[in-house]
Amino acid sequence: METGMTQNKEQHNRLQLQEKINTYTDMLYKIAYLRMNSPEDAEDIVQEVFCQYLRSGKSFESEEHEKAWLIRVALNACRKVWRSAWYRHSVPMPETEAVSESRPESELLALEQSGEVLEAVLELPVKYREVIHLFYYEDMSVREIGFATGRQESTVTSQLTRGRELLKRKLKEDYSFE
Repeated sequence: METGMTQNKEQHNRLQLQEKINTYTDMLYKIAYLRMNSPEDAEDIVQEVFCQYLRSGKSFESEEHEKAWLIRVALNACRKVWRSAWYRHSVPMPETEAVSESRPESELLALEQSGEVLEAVLELPVKYREVIHLFYYEDMSVREIGFATGRQESTVTSQLTRGRELLKRKLKEDYSFE
């Protein structure tokens, strides 16, 4: 009887973990990718975050606290990779992306413009890139970003303002027809 209960509990835990993976993988990947600018590194970091999640056995007050903890672990994992001697001495290989010629012109133009915006975001210093991503792509409030990153709300607000200004300048340069 006890083994049946144990198996049910293990199955329930696996289902809960799969639910967390389904819920947070995309968000964590985007954060890691924006930070590392490498799909492989981003995938490794997401995997490391969930390994730490399993090892920690933490219980959280709310989903907000759980999400903030996962973001903080992801950011710390990115910092750890950045500080590693291997990473400092490696040279990233450029990636190419094939564009389908069967797409309508308007769709290709939208992809190009969104790609240019993403490129401009990727060129921002990391501290601005993080808050811009969390605010606009993850729909987090200034308070939530502050909690997740360990920064004061006023710092997050000023980083958002400065990041927006840098993006605005960069995109104006790219689309200036003078």
